[in-house]
Amino acid sequence: MSIRLFALVWLVSQTLTFAQSQKDYADMITPEELKENLSILASDALEGRATGTRGQKMAAAFIAHHFEELGLKAPVNGSYYQHFDLHKIVLDEVTMSARGTTFRHFQDMVYYGKDDSGGPVTMPVVFVGKGRPEDYANLDVAKKGVLIVVGDDPQGYRGAISTARSKNVAMAFIVNTKTNEEFTDYARQWKEFLGDSRLTLKKPDVSSNSTNSLFFVSPAVAEKIFNTTFQKLNDAANSTAKNALKKIPAANVTYKAVVKAQAVRSENVLGYLEGTDKKDELLVITSHYDHIGKKSSGQGDLINNGADDDGSGTVAVMQLAKAFAQAKKDGNGPRRSILFMTVAGEENGLLGSEYYTQHPVFPLANTVVNLNIDMVGRRDEQHADSPPYVYVIGADKLSRELHELSEATNQKYTNLVFDYTYNDESHPARLYYRSDHWNFAQKNIPIIFYFDGIHEDYHLPSDEVDKIEFDLLTLRAKCVFHTAWEIANREARIVPDAK
Repeated sequence: MSIRLFALVWLVSQTLTFAQSQKDYADMITPEELKENLSILASDALEGRATGTRGQKMAAAFIAHHFEELGLKAPVNGSYYQHFDLHKIVLDEVTMSARGTTFRHFQDMVYYGKDDSGGPVTMPVVFVGKGRPEDYANLDVAKKGVLIVVGDDPQGYRGAISTARSKNVAMAFIVNTKTNEEFTDYARQWKEFLGDSRLTLKKPDVSSNSTNSLFFVSPAVAEKIFNTTFQKLNDAANSTAKNALKKIPAANVTYKAVVKAQAVRSENVLGYLEGTDKKDELLVITSHYDHIGKKSSGQGDLINNGADDDGSGTVAVMQLAKAFAQAKKDGNGPRRSILFMTVAGEENGLLGSEYYTQHPVFPLANTVVNLNIDMVGRRDEQHADSPPYVYVIGADKLSRELHELSEATNQKYTNLVFDYTYNDESHPARLYYRSDHWNFAQKNIPIIFYFDGIHEDYHLPSDEVDKIEFDLLTLRAKCVFHTAWEIANREARIVPDAK
């Protein structure tokens, strides 16, 4: 055999071996291991993995231990954790009283705002009917409180508040329910909403500017303040007679709101696999491992385990890391480096990935692509009888080259139906902006977002492990693996399209 022929045979054999190895490593992603990991991550013991809670930190430890067992490097100064502080507003104490009666927060009244009152505040409250501009005629309200009955529209207070602020009102008291029973249910909803305070990366300013805050009060509270019946208040609000509102005398109300900014410590979990000849270039594979935690209901606390959102994406990242780590041990490691990153704070506004892109562990200029996996374990109603599918979002937004690679790789290895319904940036669901890839896209880093659709158990306690289709989850994870393999091993890096 000639030297040239021998060399050609050797090259072909090596190419075939390399290609076979790629499939073998993909086959390490199994339904059994995905289910085993998800059964831990989405168990009741982790209490829904709300950011900053014990359950979220248990999940972080579980993922970090997995990365350590695989031999991935701990890239954050020798740690798998990228810690960051979030902040939230906490209502430490809210009180309100009138005519010797003390009202109960989240039962008789609800304080909505982030302003500390600076201690007890006593002020006269003026009845301004429905709070329309004409209702303020001949009424002195500057630096006083006003009570507004907004009528049948429970959201109708927004215009009334805007008008009140234009009149230099110090505090607004809103009645937007017809009965005390309706208010009881309304207050319960507010308690649940405010109890899950919005987290932010920026520390909020807790001021004593009460014009940015308000009280919702029950009809019974309105009656007590003005020492009259709610029917008479409604009659005055609906009257066309001149000075009908002035016939309801102003009355004093005392309230206090103690508001604090509380820090919440959280962490992204990072595992790093160093590449070979192109190790300075980086592929980032993400999912979010947080969820929405526990929500109270009439039946007690219910745990939202988030098996699909995004337990499914997180266990997929864990298995992708295992397959690539084994490839490296076998001498088939990727040319480019790979960062496997599960982030927290996604449910609060993509905060973990925002923090990473603001404080990258590796230069963003060297970050080639972000592959983001968020909900890949279920079917939506539109695909109940469909062949195996996945929604693909964003692949063509910044790099046509990435889109073409994605399509070709899927056709070669997994043959999923790629649904681009949500790829339209103007789609009402706006999913291109709603998961962690968005923070990378804003830095002009090409991305692909893999998604299974919005199903009936989204953000409900019924998003459980027993509803995951593990064969479909496996196939989707393999699709991401093959795409990642091609990106990490090709000669030229994926680059954004020229603008």
